[in-house]
Amino acid sequence: MSWTDERVEELKKLWAEGLSASQIATRMGGVTRNAVIGKVHRLGLSGRGRPTRTARPKTVKQKPSMPRGPRSALPTMGATALKSEPDQAAAPEPEAKPEPAIREVDLTSGERCTVLTLTEKTCKWPIGDPGDSDFHFCGGRSESGMPYCKEHAAIAYQPTSDRRRKKAAS
Repeated sequence: MSWTDERVEELKKLWAEGLSASQIATRMGGVTRNAVIGKVHRLGLSGRGRPTRTARPKTVKQKPSMPRGPRSALPTMGATALKSEPDQAAAPEPEAKPEPAIREVDLTSGERCTVLTLTEKTCKWPIGDPGDSDFHFCGGRSESGMPYCKEHAAIAYQPTSDRRRKKAAS
């Protein structure tokens, strides 16, 4: 298909009316949306008219309502960005608590880092809530080529077989 003078004029007219490239391609026939976009670009057309509204009205989908009830705190693994505040009326926790999968890593006070003091050789494991004043990073010596120290790398990078085993157990 070649762009004749008549087709170029029709393209300019439809473009100025605010039709989309898909709508123009459909009206003109024998041309793709990408061909319309390419020709508009080569002609240097800009200054579109008001976009036309489609004939079909948009329907608003309603989200299914979630039942309101007591919310429990979300589990976190070091970083508390996902922690929610425990509700006052939260259901009592079961007596037998499962062993946490992640062990706490002991830090000496000299290893704590802020975002400004992180280097390539420091552990970048976030500790605490980023909104709190005591938020910091682990700051321990990181493994070569890794963002975390040995302890945090063991938490972050679990072998696939271990993850599958833990998933099957729960």
